[in-house]
Amino acid sequence: MNSRFVPDTATTIEPLPRMPSAAIVTASYAPDFERCRLLCETIDRHVTGMAHHYILTEHRDVAQFRQLEGSHRSVVDERDLLPRWLHVLDDPLSGFRRRVWLSLRTQPLRGWHVQQLRRIAIAGHAKQDVLVFCDSDVAFLKPFDTGAFWRDGKVRLFRRDGVLSNDGHDEHRVWSRNAGTALGIDPADQSSHDYISTLIAWRRETVNAMCERIEKVHGRDWVSVVGSARQFSECMIYGRYVDDLLQGAGHFHGSEELCRVHWNGKPLSDEEFRRFVDTMAPEQVAIGMQSFIGTDIGRIRRLIGLE
Repeated sequence: MNSRFVPDTATTIEPLPRMPSAAIVTASYAPDFERCRLLCETIDRHVTGMAHHYILTEHRDVAQFRQLEGSHRSVVDERDLLPRWLHVLDDPLSGFRRRVWLSLRTQPLRGWHVQQLRRIAIAGHAKQDVLVFCDSDVAFLKPFDTGAFWRDGKVRLFRRDGVLSNDGHDEHRVWSRNAGTALGIDPADQSSHDYISTLIAWRRETVNAMCERIEKVHGRDWVSVVGSARQFSECMIYGRYVDDLLQGAGHFHGSEELCRVHWNGKPLSDEEFRRFVDTMAPEQVAIGMQSFIGTDIGRIRRLIGLE
């Protein structure tokens, strides 16, 4: 099958309602709890157009995160999203410092793998039309309306055109190839587009159709298919499903990144942090400080005016 010419006809893409409902989705875990609390505060201060905020966590973290719940925010236990045959335990190979998810149907999975599975699975739990994905180490600094993600009945699909043809994207190319395998796309039909970013949106019904497609192609649960390769990206799977199999139906493309992220390196000094914020692009409304860098959350709160 050449996916460029054979669309996924099992799915009919209807225009979104004139005023679609939107939910923000955040996958998190206990070490990022204070960062997630900060995210929630900045969402409540700056974000409009959102019907609900879902926080997705491992079962043992649910009670802690329930402190953040409110009338428009709820915590979702991964046991309500993922198959019970996926078992989590402390990993003895890490001195019991890290968690590992094991089953006979997948590779051993780490937390960052399972967070991606939760983001896909929430589509079967949520009721809103549009899912807006936002990591827990993000903070909104400017007013933002989630209506920016839809236009003329279509949802904005983040896509950086052709970047995988350039040097330095080896890992992303692997993720793209594995996405094609999961979706049943001819291996000869490769993609050069990158769909990975922070603060992006998907159509809920399209995510569910994507999962149905994976199960139809492979004859088994989509979680077992995706988890059979330890190198995968939920953003690549969704992007390739929309572009390669739906020919972009129900979506329009945008390459502007709405969140400025400090991806790696050392924690920023106060002056470096101020410069980082001051040089945000006009369309950027949030910042992300990758939690593994170790930037002190108290410093971030103080520098964005929440202390």
